[in-house]
Amino acid sequence: MSFPEFDPVILHLGPLAIRWYALAYVAGILLGWRYAVALVRNLKLWGAAQPPATTIQVDDLVLWVTLGVILGGRLGYVLFYDTSIIWTDPVQILKVWQGGMSFHGGLIGVITAIAGFALANKIRPLQLGDLVAPVVPMGLFFGRIANFINGELWGRVTDVPWGMVFCNRTIEAMNGGDCPAGLAPRHPSQLYEAVLEGLVLFAVLRLATHRLKWLQREGALTGLFLVGYSLCRIVLENVRQPDAQMPHFPLGLTMGMMLSTPMMLVGAVLLWRALRRPLPAEPATAELPEA
Repeated sequence: MSFPEFDPVILHLGPLAIRWYALAYVAGILLGWRYAVALVRNLKLWGAAQPPATTIQVDDLVLWVTLGVILGGRLGYVLFYDTSIIWTDPVQILKVWQGGMSFHGGLIGVITAIAGFALANKIRPLQLGDLVAPVVPMGLFFGRIANFINGELWGRVTDVPWGMVFCNRTIEAMNGGDCPAGLAPRHPSQLYEAVLEGLVLFAVLRLATHRLKWLQREGALTGLFLVGYSLCRIVLENVRQPDAQMPHFPLGLTMGMMLSTPMMLVGAVLLWRALRRPLPAEPATAELPEA
């Protein structure tokens, strides 16, 4: 299969270029914000507990989380995947529109934002994390679709029937007549990630919030997200091509695997602690006297 003739730029408005990559972030943030507001307003999901934030506080939280995603994601990419940028071309650190974002760095940024917002508003950080966790797969889905459109983060060489040659005229033009992925078919690993990290993980978390009532178990949804994402990422790292500048790690490990392992362990501990505790008892309702 040939990679479609996607152009990473949707349209040009004078010197301003509107890119699919930026639009993916906007879509994920806006939809995630509205979904978080809907969770807060659905009091049935919280049982005896109360939502950790008001809808107005959620509106404010969006800015904190957005900054955490962008700053953490970019700095994480530089520190985890391409430290040479720091001394060879530090200006590249600011060019987030060209790609080069790390999920794990973004996660650290979001955790920092949640902790800061919780401290400023006297909210329990884990409860706030439980509100944010079901929202994250939306952003992951759109982000991976944007990776696919950009023709980046492709998979390893494969002979499966749906293997894709990640080269089109736009990619060739952007790289001086060259296709960085070569002409061999590769796994469209960006689409695998969009399905597993985005759609499947969202469905699992939706089941936990609306069927299992885990919003009433502090730390359960945060732990479930950490474990679920880590498992998806570790599995998919086996078909995802490591970045060209990365060294060869022993035992076939990748940076994504190594960063996801402690994340999974922390999530497992949070999940274990949350499930050990019984659900908070529903407040008793007074019965009306018989007429």
